[in-house]
Amino acid sequence: MMSSGSLGAERADAVVVGAGHNGLVAANLLADAGWDVLVLEATGVPGGAVRSAEVTAPGYLSDLFSSFYPLGYASPVLRGLDLTRYGLAWRHAPDVLAHLFPDDRAAVLNRDPGVTAASLETFAPGDGERWLSAYEQWQQVADPMIELITTPFPPVRGGLDLLRRLRISGSLRLARRLVLPASRLGAELFSGAGGPALLAGCALHTDLSTEEAGSGVYGWLLAMLGQQVGWPVPEGGAQKITDALVARLTERGGRILYGARVDRILVARGRAMGVRTVGGTNWRARRAVLADVPAPALYLDLVGPAVLPPRLVADLEHFRWDGSTLKVDWALSASMPWTNRRLSTVGTVHLGADLNGLTGYAATLARGELPPDPFLLVGQMSVADPSHSPPGTESLWSYTHLPFRRHWRADDIVAHVERMETVLEAAAPGFRSLVVGRHVAGPAKLEEANPSMVGGALGGGTAAPYQQLFLRPVPGLGRADTPVDRLFLASSSAHPGGGVHGAPGANAARAALARDRALTGGWYQRAIATAHRAVYA
Repeated sequence: MMSSGSLGAERADAVVVGAGHNGLVAANLLADAGWDVLVLEATGVPGGAVRSAEVTAPGYLSDLFSSFYPLGYASPVLRGLDLTRYGLAWRHAPDVLAHLFPDDRAAVLNRDPGVTAASLETFAPGDGERWLSAYEQWQQVADPMIELITTPFPPVRGGLDLLRRLRISGSLRLARRLVLPASRLGAELFSGAGGPALLAGCALHTDLSTEEAGSGVYGWLLAMLGQQVGWPVPEGGAQKITDALVARLTERGGRILYGARVDRILVARGRAMGVRTVGGTNWRARRAVLADVPAPALYLDLVGPAVLPPRLVADLEHFRWDGSTLKVDWALSASMPWTNRRLSTVGTVHLGADLNGLTGYAATLARGELPPDPFLLVGQMSVADPSHSPPGTESLWSYTHLPFRRHWRADDIVAHVERMETVLEAAAPGFRSLVVGRHVAGPAKLEEANPSMVGGALGGGTAAPYQQLFLRPVPGLGRADTPVDRLFLASSSAHPGGGVHGAPGANAARAALARDRALTGGWYQRAIATAHRAVYA
């Protein structure tokens, strides 16, 4: 039942809940279709996890959450918005990625395949050619794979394209690769440790361990995208992506209201009619409500169990978040003093463990414990884009995974920051002496800055196979459509999940447009409703 109160305070064709990048993508696509769009953002700024600010020291720019964007650069969704017209420009570090081993050797990925191959050849004879072969295999499937990632489920066109290219035999072998653990995939592709380390480190950008089924595809995807397009950064910081999305939307008449926290989706006769914000103001949505919020928040808090299928509510009890995150930014008075100087030109560095160490690190997290020697993902932002700090200095960040918890003790966070800095000091003696500013963002601070990062979880839910495709966020259709008519899930909790590529927002906008079509919208609604009844019976 719809809550009481006037719906006349404000009206729009679509109300988008949340001005994260997915919400802004959805709003832009609806505005392109001529819809009047209103975005309601709980915080005082747009962007969600795509924001920048000076938080360490004056003159040092930090990306507060995400930084490097291979998926964003390759995404047909973001490319289709032509954000370069609105100030977005991309920069690349000279080298894309390096995995630093405890013995100070480094496997280096460069956008020149020959340079990458030469690095891996130092780990085992023949691994250079094996890398080139793996990259050639990727190139055969790259376009349909990206389409699979960024289109609604089921991805018919991308799937048919893959089948055409690979035939049945190749498609079966690709399917096997997609479910392999990263450790197994690395062992099958390479003889030495360098190639497997690159894949495993990339896999650990998710919450999966290198031994978990499905982790290999994430390592393969990020490593191969690094070879194909690099891991670029927006010139002037991640904020430039958000600024471009906002500028594009407002040019088309879209509106964003800040400090407007939605606390209820208004539902009448099974249809989303609008939303209510804290304070009691109702906002009428003539055509659709799109929610760029985590699935549990949408269904349990904003909609409420009373109007949802009981089986959906029960399934949400098994929804699994991805791990918590601890991120630290430093302002350094000089470049990082790496013992291995090869790292001085690398944008992203993985360090703190070899392959066995990565397995042990993930096992410690799985036990709910803090790893004594954390694996670090490190970004040298000034190497990638010198505008991040004064000449000759470095804007550095690192993040590491923690077991998922909503509440962490302050002394646990302080102790783990010390462990992180110990790892950095061991790889770059003198690092601590260069620090002129530091900003620590533990899980609580991340969630405070972006309420969608529940417990510091970055991905809107685990990347594990049991919560992907038609199982995301719970067993269902794998689509943005919800059991409430004209309400669409537009966040990373929806297929295809986390990452700055805009696909969940785009998928939600496409679904809203399909539902609203004059001739076929009624058929579309009946088909979705029938499917939901079957799924949640």
